[in-house]
Amino acid sequence: MLKRDLEAAKDATIPDVLPPSGEPFHVLFVGINPGLYSAATGWHFARPGNRFWPALHVSGFTPRQLKPSEQEELTRYGLGITNVAPRATAQAAELTRAELVAGGQRLQALVAARRPNYVAILGVTAYRTAFARPKALIGPQPAPLETAHLWILPNPSGLNASWQLPRIAEAFRELRLAAAQAEVA
Repeated sequence: MLKRDLEAAKDATIPDVLPPSGEPFHVLFVGINPGLYSAATGWHFARPGNRFWPALHVSGFTPRQLKPSEQEELTRYGLGITNVAPRATAQAAELTRAELVAGGQRLQALVAARRPNYVAILGVTAYRTAFARPKALIGPQPAPLETAHLWILPNPSGLNASWQLPRIAEAFRELRLAAAQAEVA
């Protein structure tokens, strides 16, 4: 990817990946916002070194590790992807509080309309800001988001050095097991 491609992607948006209406919708994964690499390719979590796709596979959500370019295959498993804030930036720290709050409101409307069983926000700091929950921690949340169970997962970005792949995959696995148990109940 050329530097000028990344610069051109600043402030771009990428479409959500959602199962067709009426199809099972188990988990909606919610990134903070697209990075420049993702915006330039049009694929969520596309930057090499992002641990989303490996964690999704290692945790058992997908039978093999998908490439970012195969993101539409997630819908076959009742999975989807969106972002809290739609605007692409080099770092999530470039987002304003107002953008995160507005993104939280947009996310609530999406969840109300599409009704996934679980919403998994990938980044506790963004969640705390977007939903005014300053003490929230990684894991299941006590209150739902609209009709969906709410879960906070670690940010899978390679910049999040405190969470390595095995630990991220374990957090994803806990969500997968909870979601599977809810399907049976």
